[in-house]
Amino acid sequence: MRSIALVEPKVLAVNGGDGTVQATLTELYNGGHFGESPPPVAVLPSGKTNLIALDLGACGDPVETLERLVELARTDDLGAYTVARELIALRHGDGDGRPVIGMFLGGAGLADTMLYCRDKIYPLGLPNGIAHGITALAAIAKQILRIRASFLPPDSKPISLTLSHQGGSLSGRFSLLAVTTLEKLLLSTNIGAHRQGTLKLLAIEERPRSVVHALLAKIAGKLGRSNVDGVHIKEAHEITIEGESSELILDGESFRTEVGRPISLTPAHPLSFVKLAA
Repeated sequence: MRSIALVEPKVLAVNGGDGTVQATLTELYNGGHFGESPPPVAVLPSGKTNLIALDLGACGDPVETLERLVELARTDDLGAYTVARELIALRHGDGDGRPVIGMFLGGAGLADTMLYCRDKIYPLGLPNGIAHGITALAAIAKQILRIRASFLPPDSKPISLTLSHQGGSLSGRFSLLAVTTLEKLLLSTNIGAHRQGTLKLLAIEERPRSVVHALLAKIAGKLGRSNVDGVHIKEAHEITIEGESSELILDGESFRTEVGRPISLTPAHPLSFVKLAA
């Protein structure tokens, strides 16, 4: 990143999945290599998973996307495609040191399923679409049908969440826990406009009834617009997560909760991104 800053790029294109983007954003945010005016970040639709690219309208062939970016960078039209995005700053324990920067955090059963896909399904060498389909079926068998088997994702562990701004807390076992600053959360789910300075949280309790109702609300386009039993959608200025060895994944990087050493999530100062589609 220090070397790239020497040439003063007009746009910084990242070719990789969410983990590559997260590593880039962390260094871009903490490194100070570009001073007060870092270039806008363009995310190519590459890697195993890339929710960030999808949120920014990048899909299809990464080479074609790069060619389009090059054309925009050679003109004065790049500004019309530049948007500001707030980020998530993750700090573990006492909060000393530089934070890890990302845009999407998955926890509880969601993180367990993501790690299951990464560790058990991806090594089979299947196309991404098939790998994700198998993972989805395994998650349904586990979360809705309540099937117990060693080849399925592991049981989620209880966690506690404390939220500022709205106040209150949540605790228990969750089939899905997601925290983001993205406009669209999962599977193009829009859970309301993002208010500056806050994080969006979606938590679904680990009960078949809650999971099914959440899926039906998603299909009907009502998720986030009406109350659903066992589904919690909130905004907060800070979210603290604590538990005993529960997995969290921030854009591809894994973290583990520990009792007495909470993980803190806060909004980070916005960076500019290139959004290629509405």
